Amino acid sequence: MFFDFGIKDVVDIFLVALMLYYIYRLMKESRSLNVFIGIMMFVVLWIFVSHILEMRLLGSIMDKLVSVGVIALIILFQDDIRKFLYNLGAHQRVRTLVKLFSSEKDSVSEQDKETIMPIVMACMNMSRRKEGALIVIERGTPLDDIVDTGDLIDANINQRLIENIFFKNSPLHDGAMIISKRRVKAAGCILPVSHNMDIPKELGLRHRAAMGISQECDAIAVVVSEETGGISVAIKGEFQLRLSAEKLESILTREMNLE
Repeated sequence: MFFDFGIKDVVDIFLVALMLYYIYRLMKESRSLNVFIGIMMFVVLWIFVSHILEMRLLGSIMDKLVSVGVIALIILFQDDIRKFLYNLGAHQRVRTLVKLFSSEKDSVSEQDKETIMPIVMACMNMSRRKEGALIVIERGTPLDDIVDTGDLIDANINQRLIENIFFKNSPLHDGAMIISKRRVKAAGCILPVSHNMDIPKELGLRHRAAMGISQECDAIAVVVSEETGGISVAIKGEFQLRLSAEKLESILTREMNLE
């Protein structure tokens, strides 16, 4: 028996496939892939029982489980759902459309320079002295929950301030510094640690924390290694290692202008 199959059905199938692929990637990154596979197997079984075999009793039981299960999944994966919605809104094409309808002008280059240069100079000095540092620069995603784990500072960005915070005898040198709205918001903050097995073993806990925060949001994480003095940047779950001052300045300038 034939049925109508038009362009709308092709678009429908494509969008469902795209959604499932994106959810698959999200679950894989959050180490919940087995849960995703289990859910998909249950959905396939539910469709087969309810709509193909038309088993009324078993189908009604599974219908109830599905209706309750949706609420349970929302509670269980609330962080992943929030990340999905954020990534959807933060997609570059969406942000470009927003900028087209926005009245804001791109007149922040001087402010960006005043923000970037103290960070670059402080990182270079700490690199020479092999003083470990972890600086997180907030962009679109608010980091208020991360700020609450440290000590509030709320000061202008200053090279000496950054170097003093990460001085080896400073009580705040082990945590992360959060820069928000072109101000040093807090220091000594605790970041989520990435469990990605692909991170090189020679990179320490600071690098794993930088990777963790970059995987959860759009923040820029700058790391100075205490062992080697190397400077690295983590953005969107990817590292750029062994950076020079010029390269670090170039990356920060480019990425901060995406706000």
